Amino acid sequence: RPFDLSCEVPWRVELFALAEDEHVLSLTLHHIAGDGWSLAPLVRDLAAAYTARCAGAAPEWAALPVQYADYTLWQQQVLGSEDDPDSALARQLDFWRQTLTGLPEELALPADRPRPAVASHRGGTVEFAWDASLHAAVVALARKCRASVFMVVQAALAALLSRLGAGEDVPIGSPIAGRTDEALDDLVGFFVNTLVLRTDVSGDPTFQELVERVREADLAAYAHQDVPFERLVEELNPVRSMARHPLFQVMLAYQDSPDTRLELGGLRADVQPGVRNTAKFDLSVDLSAQRTEDGSPGVVEGVIEYSVDLFDPETAQALAGRLERLLAAVVADPDRAVGAVEILDEAERERVLSGWNDTAQEVPRATLPELLAAQVAATPQAVAVVFEDTEVTYAELDARANRLARLLIERGAGPERFVALALPRSVELVVAISAVVKTGAAYVPVDPEYPADRIAHIVEDARPALVVTVAEVAQSSPAEAIRGGFVLDAQENAELLAGYPAGELLDSERLRSLSPAHPAYVIYTSGSTGKPKGVAVPHAGIVNRLLWMQHRYHLKADDRVLQKTPSGFDVSVWEFFWPLIEGATLVVARPGGHRDPAYLARLIRDQRITTLHFVPPMLQAFLDDPSAADCRGSALRRVICSGEALPGELRQRFFAVLDAELHNLYGPTEASVDVTAWECMPEEDRRNVPIGRPVWNTRVYVLDAGLRPVPPGVSGELYLAGVQLARGYVNRPAMTAERFVACPFGPAGTRMYRTGDLARWGAEGELEYLGRADDQVKIRGFRIELGEIETVLAAHPDVAQVAVVAREDRPGVKQLVAYLVPRDGGAAGAD
Repeated sequence: RPFDLSCEVPWRVELFALAEDEHVLSLTLHHIAGDGWSLAPLVRDLAAAYTARCAGAAPEWAALPVQYADYTLWQQQVLGSEDDPDSALARQLDFWRQTLTGLPEELALPADRPRPAVASHRGGTVEFAWDASLHAAVVALARKCRASVFMVVQAALAALLSRLGAGEDVPIGSPIAGRTDEALDDLVGFFVNTLVLRTDVSGDPTFQELVERVREADLAAYAHQDVPFERLVEELNPVRSMARHPLFQVMLAYQDSPDTRLELGGLRADVQPGVRNTAKFDLSVDLSAQRTEDGSPGVVEGVIEYSVDLFDPETAQALAGRLERLLAAVVADPDRAVGAVEILDEAERERVLSGWNDTAQEVPRATLPELLAAQVAATPQAVAVVFEDTEVTYAELDARANRLARLLIERGAGPERFVALALPRSVELVVAISAVVKTGAAYVPVDPEYPADRIAHIVEDARPALVVTVAEVAQSSPAEAIRGGFVLDAQENAELLAGYPAGELLDSERLRSLSPAHPAYVIYTSGSTGKPKGVAVPHAGIVNRLLWMQHRYHLKADDRVLQKTPSGFDVSVWEFFWPLIEGATLVVARPGGHRDPAYLARLIRDQRITTLHFVPPMLQAFLDDPSAADCRGSALRRVICSGEALPGELRQRFFAVLDAELHNLYGPTEASVDVTAWECMPEEDRRNVPIGRPVWNTRVYVLDAGLRPVPPGVSGELYLAGVQLARGYVNRPAMTAERFVACPFGPAGTRMYRTGDLARWGAEGELEYLGRADDQVKIRGFRIELGEIETVLAAHPDVAQVAVVAREDRPGVKQLVAYLVPRDGGAAGAD
């Protein structure tokens, strides 16, 4: 129960009788009246009083040299006024202003849950212990480095947090006794202050170098320890939040206060700490070092207090184990770089590298034409494609594609060559795609709606053997490359095609034999990080992806798959081919129809669509349209989502509107469409929907900047390996070498692709997408440049302030804008 400090003495005593010979004396001391160091003189006074009362006498106290009031007056006299620039207080405030400039607003910790808007301050604890040998090794290293044991432990904790994703600038809070005069040692009162100890882990130093950095920073902090923490917060005025503690979120306390053993004559007595169920910080590490009778290092007892808003007990326990593992490694070899210390135990390492990547699956060594031909032979008269009022059977589609394929071969199409397709969504587009892959060439989709300069760049960069288009596009396209292409529906070309055989195309008719290693398609990236790059994906990768998809989702003959993704996006690849190799029906949406929720809803109902894809923003727009609710109870069985992060709120909205399955998939253009998958469930309550587990013959790694695997729950960059990797970027060997790198976790010659995405493993091996790593690097670099603020202001004497804000005008498109604020108070201008 709380104290009423306006009228109550700030401590409370209760005696509980558990048995005739067993009692608990509960002492509750308000922090305003005492700190940790106060417990030793308090316990000594209690023992003296008990002994005296048992003897029938009143306790006799030795007079104290000073009272708490004397200390407060002395502090005011020594520190002076902060209005006086020559005072100790003013100098100390100036030190902290400089020392804490640019401090991270929030430390990125491997939390199990997103931070709530308002912290509940509910806490939990896990206990741990280090044996005497580790304690002795820490003491020896501290002596070698002319540092304290606390400094060594602080360096280890900062190194660990950095390895767990906290960055290279790690602020740690620490209590300091504040008893700078021996006369204060026997005083009960509140003297403790909190210091912010900033640890620089940049440059991957050796542990000994890191301890030296910590020693230098801590000694400077101790020399300026008198500014009350609360006053420091007022002065620095960091961004305030009800969700976190200001200036630091991790506390480290190393208890070396006097012994608090309680000796009461005739009684066996133990001192027990109170039960902790609150958390002032995200994490608080409290260590208490014991000594043996001869004074040598004994066991170190530790407690991690954690915020239950953020962490599970298992995570806190794992953190304690990692700290011990790292500390043992660095004291044994202090010249080792902190980034090279293994923080995973053997079981964790096996799990993140092999166990959760155990995706090996026998897959036929086939190509797309082989799979298409097999399905044509199995169901020649089944309806393959529906486009508005037109239906095309498998046999008809195959015949048209075979004729066009033979023409394309005559004009130079074949394995290791490209054919560009500038066609709107239509039956002709499906025929052309089928024809190109039959030749062994890779098709290069060119969306007719692309700007002319993008179309020109793609055609110039890909150097296709041929550009295939239709009259409507050729006549209206501003791109010369399209206007000069082969017009599929021109009268003379239609007659020409009719003269080619419609029978199955044999491998002997191709310019060279087709292999699963040959490219099947080339998709150009969006160009958001430079000019669009062509990504060449081989048959082996897309075949693996399609066969996994069939195994996972079981498409049947009565399924109808909606093709609505523009052909320039890789999702369209599975929309085109999956139904056509499994005997289902491909329903093609009209051009532009993918942007019209009401049209899509009608199409889903009228065409009995069972399977379709949405990117999350379009799914949101679709669900917001009243017509979406009419699809409930329709033939719709499954909706597949990918392309962007799927918010938990959108998942819940989906299940409130529709009665279908929802699957969240992830994959970059540089792989065969998707590499991970997750089935969403209505009862899930995660804020971020996982992107799931790897598909067949695919491995995913979450690595730090040194390409070391990070533990589950820790953010790292996502790397991909396995059969679904693209061949690389077309005509860009240097960029391919930069992004498709050697894989240290596979056989010699194994590659992996650096996605530039941040992710982390969940406890059960599911991946959670956390955003773009590249964006964070750019933002961090931008802030560092603006850190040289004096240079900016010197060059612009009319500028009073430079402010930087991050904007997101469109989903997924982030901008950093610098505003120059003029001295005359005028409007801020964006630069």
